[in-house]
Amino acid sequence: MNQQKIGAFLKELRNEKNVTQEQLGENLGVSRRTVSRWETGSNMPDLDILIELADFYNVDLRELLDGGRKGKNMNEEMKETLGKVVSYNEMLNLKSMNKGIMTMAVVFIVMVLLSMWKGLSPAPLVSMMCAYNGATYMSKAKDSKDKTDFITGSIFFLAMLINTTAFVLH
Repeated sequence: MNQQKIGAFLKELRNEKNVTQEQLGENLGVSRRTVSRWETGSNMPDLDILIELADFYNVDLRELLDGGRKGKNMNEEMKETLGKVVSYNEMLNLKSMNKGIMTMAVVFIVMVLLSMWKGLSPAPLVSMMCAYNGATYMSKAKDSKDKTDFITGSIFFLAMLINTTAFVLH
């Protein structure tokens, strides 16, 4: 931590606000001389005053401790990190969704085999499976705003309608 750099930044922020050392000192309950020592880097404010300074100057506490405003690199790094978090979260959601679809597929196959063994039409089960998958993809599309998921969900719902209509009319 570079005290001189922090002090210079404190002075820069004070000048931007058009506040004198004396006015700042009065606002924080310290002397003008104390403010001067901070700005030369010979002393550092206590943590509680540093937090007040961050609020007063409307800057991040990290910026005060770094002695400068957030650089473009810091913003780019933050964007990159957030992008990785979003990708990781999407991967977890996709794994969870795939497990649900696989479970439903197994249940569906068992139900179709049982209905065929009993001599019943599997059409209602096919409609149920299409409705489940359609709802799953539509829900995912709503969260992710992904057109592919919306189209997939729509196709499942269309298949459900066609299957149900064919079953009823037969």
